[in-house]
Amino acid sequence: MNVQRHLLLLVTLVAAVTPAAGQQVAPVAAPANIGARSAASIPDFSGIWRHGNLPWFIPPASGPGPVTNLSREKGTGVSDYSSLVGDYKNPILQPWAAEVVKKKGDLSLAGVVFPNPANTCWPEPVPFLFKHAAMQMLQLPDQIVMLFNENHEVRRVRMNQPHPAKVTPSWHGDAVGHYEGDTLVIDTVGIRTDRPHAMIDLFGTPYTEKLHVVERYRLVDYEDAKDAMQRGAKENRRAGGPYKSDYKDKYLQVQFTIEDAGAFTTPWTAIMIYLRDRDEFPEQACAEGRFGFHNHEGGDLPHADKPDF
Repeated sequence: MNVQRHLLLLVTLVAAVTPAAGQQVAPVAAPANIGARSAASIPDFSGIWRHGNLPWFIPPASGPGPVTNLSREKGTGVSDYSSLVGDYKNPILQPWAAEVVKKKGDLSLAGVVFPNPANTCWPEPVPFLFKHAAMQMLQLPDQIVMLFNENHEVRRVRMNQPHPAKVTPSWHGDAVGHYEGDTLVIDTVGIRTDRPHAMIDLFGTPYTEKLHVVERYRLVDYEDAKDAMQRGAKENRRAGGPYKSDYKDKYLQVQFTIEDAGAFTTPWTAIMIYLRDRDEFPEQACAEGRFGFHNHEGGDLPHADKPDF
């Protein structure tokens, strides 16, 4: 009996460390600073965070930045969310990508709400996923889980592990994270391109299989966040109202570095600022509307041709 038990234990251990048949895995060696950290030294990103900005990216203070809206609200000069006309002349765009953005903008100017992952209820790629106004972060020993408040989107980040040598593309890509001092760094590759509405923002900016997104999360005080918030107030319409003047908590600053040699001419950066939300986390389901939308065509909404129950 003891021999059988020992053999069973040995088989279990071998199965736990052996890759699935045909799966290629990168060497486990990693930089020293990716090692596990003690719980006491890890910054607390857990909880609900809300930004409420539309579109959502905040351009950097200098250097290459995201596509922004050419349509502006009268009086305020902020992005006109009812007319999404991306700046197709942004030098980050390769010519073919600029043409895609221009065509989407022309549709918007003509009054056509062109389909995107959000308004057609499809899973949203990174970084389009950050359109969601609220996000709840769960910090577990071996992973970070992000729950987004719309359409039941869940993102999982494996901690202190490398990407596989061969990544299987997925809706949200393969995301791995580690801590660098007070910063959570998340590296994402392998985001599916063979999907409806493969875009990274509301202007239809396209991407390719070479998309690589790095996010850096830090808890900061107002003095560290105010410049980005001021730029954001000029760029984005804040659906949830202005930043609270009496807010006393920490801000969550996320800096994005995005590169894609297939779509962009250079890596570029963007910022987002979240406020901690200690209220309830409301659930918002995405409901398909297959009629009277997108001029009755091009929506490609998820649907079943016959009941599956």
